[in-house]
Amino acid sequence: MKKIWIWSITAALAGFLFGFDTVVISGADKKLQLLWDSSDVFHGTVVMAMALWGTVIGAILGGIPTNKLGRKNTLLWIGVFYTVSALGSALANDPITFAVFRFIGGLGVGASTIAAPAYISEIAPAKDRGKLVGLYQFNIVFGILIAFFSNYLLNGIGDNDWRWMIGVEAIPAVIYTIFALSIPKSPRWLISKSRFDEAKKVLGVIYPGSDVEQLMLEINTDNEGIVKGENIFIKKYRYPLILAFLIAFFNQLSGINAFLYYAPRIFEEAGLGESTALLSSIGIGVTNMVFTLVGVFLIDRLGRKQLMYYGSAGYIISLSLVACAFFFDWGGLTVPIFLFLFIAAHAVGQGTVIWVFISEIFPNHLRGAGQSFGSSVHWILAAIIPSLIPILFTTIGAGTVFAFFAFMMFLQLLFVIFIMPETKGVSLEKLSKKLLKEH
Repeated sequence: MKKIWIWSITAALAGFLFGFDTVVISGADKKLQLLWDSSDVFHGTVVMAMALWGTVIGAILGGIPTNKLGRKNTLLWIGVFYTVSALGSALANDPITFAVFRFIGGLGVGASTIAAPAYISEIAPAKDRGKLVGLYQFNIVFGILIAFFSNYLLNGIGDNDWRWMIGVEAIPAVIYTIFALSIPKSPRWLISKSRFDEAKKVLGVIYPGSDVEQLMLEINTDNEGIVKGENIFIKKYRYPLILAFLIAFFNQLSGINAFLYYAPRIFEEAGLGESTALLSSIGIGVTNMVFTLVGVFLIDRLGRKQLMYYGSAGYIISLSLVACAFFFDWGGLTVPIFLFLFIAAHAVGQGTVIWVFISEIFPNHLRGAGQSFGSSVHWILAAIIPSLIPILFTTIGAGTVFAFFAFMMFLQLLFVIFIMPETKGVSLEKLSKKLLKEH
């Protein structure tokens, strides 16, 4: 079991770089707009959101290398992309070059949301799968916290402090790439490619003392019903496809990415000074991490569905309160406090559940494509929504924006009650049969 933990943590470090890369830009947000004298539209859609468009492409196409090259090799390439992106963005002297290198990092983020959860779910025993895949999400929020913290420490060290904020990511990126060399290939991927001897060795380590031949037979039987040229969009797989779409759709319609990107700006809108706003951002990172740990601890005990109930209720309450704070001009620390509550609800529910759930609901031979679909929905919305935030805040106001997010979370609660199945503790092979039978 110790080896499985080490392999899972190594793959999950792709999440640390994802979290760091996504949020590190928030510290450079206003500095870059001033430096390059960009309009709100150019700054929002090109400078700030280019990494997200890279993420969208990485998510749409990431299933291809994940299936062809394998989960491990894809994870290695992701490390290379992160390293190149961090160094290139830090050394850029104009907005276009900067955007291109941020785009490369985005490709790494998008592909990591497919390869890392797929890899971990395929090496994890069923009873521990939730918390092991949950390590990916924990690393995302740990990366977010370290990015906020790093931005706070590097803020004001010179005219080019933003270069250090962004370039420092190269250090963990290189370390992760070296670590990724040591993990084995996914046994389920090896079996799907008929590389049985290699798969046997890895399964022997994962399940010591078990009948490895029998395990391989079960996994291979799951592959036997495959019709050549099958894809996730045929009628047979409609139910898992709808599940992946809805969980990813609601994840972003909570406003989580819009908020993480513009945390300092939102706090300043609520009347806090610049350094207080940056400090409050660190508070978000800490809250996010603590409650993600709670979610990872509970996901195999209570199940995915139960956590989504808690998260949905927390979202509805906190987002309604944030909207009221902006509508009725409640000053002081009310907005940060309500937003901390929002982050806690997200971390325990959607944050912990999304990557675990999407990595479980598709059969082995279509897991890469299924993850790619769920991730693409998530990232297309994650690119669109933050791009609109500066414009929406100016036109309709922050209160209306947060009220809309609260309404969407009421719809998410209905999805959890009536559509979402429980997936805890069931082997991936049994789960795919069960989901196909149900619909």
